[in-house]
Amino acid sequence: MRSGRREIVVVGGSVAATTACDALRQEGHDGPITVLSEEAYAPYVRPPLSKAVLKGTEGAESVFMSALPAGVTLRTGARAASLDTARRRVLLADGEEVPYDGLVLATGARARRLGTSLGERVVRDLDDALALRDRLATARSAVIVGGGFLGMEIASSARSLGVEVTVVDRDPHLVRQFGRDLAARMAAAATAEGVRLVRDEDGVELLGDREITGVRTGSGAVHEADVVITAVGCRPNVEWLDGTGLATPAGVTVDSRCRVRPDIVAAGDLAARPHGPAGPRRTPHWANALDQARSAAAALVRGDEAPVHRPRPFFWTEQWGLDIKIAGEIRPGTELSVLDGSLRDADALLQWTLDGRPVAAGTVNRRVPVGRLHRLAATEPVPAA
Repeated sequence: MRSGRREIVVVGGSVAATTACDALRQEGHDGPITVLSEEAYAPYVRPPLSKAVLKGTEGAESVFMSALPAGVTLRTGARAASLDTARRRVLLADGEEVPYDGLVLATGARARRLGTSLGERVVRDLDDALALRDRLATARSAVIVGGGFLGMEIASSARSLGVEVTVVDRDPHLVRQFGRDLAARMAAAATAEGVRLVRDEDGVELLGDREITGVRTGSGAVHEADVVITAVGCRPNVEWLDGTGLATPAGVTVDSRCRVRPDIVAAGDLAARPHGPAGPRRTPHWANALDQARSAAAALVRGDEAPVHRPRPFFWTEQWGLDIKIAGEIRPGTELSVLDGSLRDADALLQWTLDGRPVAAGTVNRRVPVGRLHRLAATEPVPAA
């Protein structure tokens, strides 16, 4: 699809959606752009929700993004219900049909839940974070199901408010995301703050109905608390695409330029890239959403002339006084080297290798340019001398 006065519709109010709008303008598209967002709010950033917003050190107003580019119409409260690809129409829940020439799918993902109770608490959007912040203000204890980086961020925030915290997971806490050695350092920081880390390979059952009051592990142990939070991953928001053949429960599969078809691209937490024998895989991280959105916008405007999207994994977390940034992917079997500093002292530059090749790099409480981390992780070419 070449530029001009053609109408581009972006479905979703995520950072992938807003970045796509910026990128479309940078790519030379000067026609109208309409953003259809289900949320009642203007687009906002999500990483602070489990940290500063939950702790109350930053207000809700701090998370809202800057204004969209000129000529972009934002429609909040506009929930996409289905898609007619033959007629190029997005059908909204209220029955309205929105025509498009080019379409960006950026509806993101929602929190995965363990049950059907309305009392199950998660942290995925602004309302979730504000509601949990208010509840933690009066709670004395919390159980968090899920010991990944989000669950442990919530745990860190809750503990900083004086809440007694237990974190339950079926896997070793944080190991899948951060590797054995760094995860051990992070877990030690959590336990030093008085957090109880519980592992049960058989998972948990939520207790309670209208309000979840605790969990029962597969081994039969019961952990009760004033508030229970689930942090067990996310599911792509693709139900509205049923019947189009564009989506599966794993997400929307895209090609090397983030295209679904010539007139449709996808970016962010719903987009799944081919990943070898395991099949398409999503990468629900902030930096990935930005990179995919830029590639998707270029492909929508330039087609095959657009550059191929080359993933550069990057994510970060703040918990237990540790500011950690990771470039690359810490895969099973990797070996950790401390290039400078010390994990014990919580001040380190790190690199992970697999079969002698670098695959990831990171920092603990250090300021290092992201580009350098990517070079150490071999996710970015080394500049010529």
